[in-house]
Amino acid sequence: MRLRALLDTDALGLRLLGGEDELDRSVRGVMTTDLRDPSRYLSGGELVLTGLAWRRDADDSEPFVRILVQAGVAALAAGEAELGDVPEDLVLACARHRLPLFAVHESVAFATITEYVVRQVSGERAGDLAAVVDRHRRMMTSGPAGGGPDVVLDLLGTDLDLRAWVLSPTGRLIAGSKVVGPELPPETCAQLAAEHLAATRGGRRGPHRVPLGGTTYSLFPIRSSGRSPGAARDVRETVLSDWLLAVDADAGDWPAERLDLLQGVTQLIAVERDRRDAARTVRRRLAQEVLELVQTGAAPAEIAARLRVAAPVLLPGLGAAPHWQVVVARVEWDGGEVEGGPVAQSLLEEVLVDPLATGPEQSDRIAVAHTGDEAIALVPLPAVSAEHDGSETGLLADALLQSVREPLSAGLNDDGRLTLGVSAAVHSAEGLRGALEEARHARRVAAARPGRVCAAGHQELASHVLLLPFVPDDVRRAFTARLLDPLKDYDRRHRAELIPTLEAFLDCDGSWTRCATRLHLHVNTLRYRVGRIEQLTGRDLSRLEDKLDFFLALRMS
Repeated sequence: MRLRALLDTDALGLRLLGGEDELDRSVRGVMTTDLRDPSRYLSGGELVLTGLAWRRDADDSEPFVRILVQAGVAALAAGEAELGDVPEDLVLACARHRLPLFAVHESVAFATITEYVVRQVSGERAGDLAAVVDRHRRMMTSGPAGGGPDVVLDLLGTDLDLRAWVLSPTGRLIAGSKVVGPELPPETCAQLAAEHLAATRGGRRGPHRVPLGGTTYSLFPIRSSGRSPGAARDVRETVLSDWLLAVDADAGDWPAERLDLLQGVTQLIAVERDRRDAARTVRRRLAQEVLELVQTGAAPAEIAARLRVAAPVLLPGLGAAPHWQVVVARVEWDGGEVEGGPVAQSLLEEVLVDPLATGPEQSDRIAVAHTGDEAIALVPLPAVSAEHDGSETGLLADALLQSVREPLSAGLNDDGRLTLGVSAAVHSAEGLRGALEEARHARRVAAARPGRVCAAGHQELASHVLLLPFVPDDVRRAFTARLLDPLKDYDRRHRAELIPTLEAFLDCDGSWTRCATRLHLHVNTLRYRVGRIEQLTGRDLSRLEDKLDFFLALRMS
């Protein structure tokens, strides 16, 4: 469709502010955003809708418009509900870059414009299918945010007898039709998410058909609004953050009109997804500000003041700053050409929500920042009584990943890795720096373990054993060879079992009688074997230092 067709439709309430000579541009999609830099969601040809929440002063308009032009968008439409008239600085910036600019009357919902563009770009639907989308539009006109995905899923159930659910990439239920049939069990959600991620990583185009438990499901990707399939520079940038639409039906024999309708539904749901992502920018900014203060060694009083600002946003209605935990996650892809930080940020915002919880409410209480390949979450906890340290009521590393390990492993495939570390709870600003370092140390412990998805908590930092994974391989080999190779050689030649004897002796804390009993040996035989160990290695097992060296060598071997 052409841009000028938008002006010919009175119901859209659009007023042209500039770009009369560019109205023959083609529109290939639509995207709603209030991000300062939405470029990663743009593929070109979009009509971009914005409520102007990204604009803090007049200097913000020029870089925002420049980003849109570089992405090749068709036009910009700015809502008048937030600021009244469209700011003059935005009008001038669009004129300088020859970007057509429309004003959207405050009475017109962005969902109305989105649905209109989707319908025009996708072509005319059959009468009954078009009626579903029309009814959805009417129910989504309460404001630019729309009525949420539940509305359109209920319409699919009542009008087309289709059971459908919106799932997160980890399999958490975001929304589902309450009209037709029961909800999906959590284990089914996780399996469907895993199948979807595996298909996406395998390069297969949706919808993906998945037989499961006697039922065939069709899985439709929900990409950010306006982004066409394959528009991401690299699938790994979005595979672990995009939602999916699961339909209880085999789409393999559907007519083109019905497939087209479902694709339109995913775009309408994507509008809501983008709105929720934009709403998270405040929490992300708060997290970034607090973490910058913590990492630069700011005074505790300054950090505490910032936390008092953050608490009402993260815990509305509680009126008091809670205790906090810090969670650090890192996503690394082979080759290093894809930045893992944004992916880790999206994943933390997802896995820190109770896997049995539906909707966005709980994730709205989590602030996550990212830098490089690392994401850091400030997680508020309910206030605990003075006699408890708060750690027992906080997050546990293994529990966080238990229900999402299967789908995440499928999305990471064989070239990605997620590692996660969790700190203990802290009760004041003074403890945040230590909590951040503790979470980072725990994540490094997790990174030393095998597997695509690994986590470690603060409880694991209390043992000297955590140091072992960080010993370089060449040092590890040289150390163990010097102490244990003479004993292994002797055992091979004489079947003397010096290595098992050494392990039992150390495990019994050097007790001759307990060790002899465990090995079913006479104490004199045990003394002979220990003497032979000391002779072959030049060590003295009555010395604590030598006992510790043997202990570490056995652990590292």
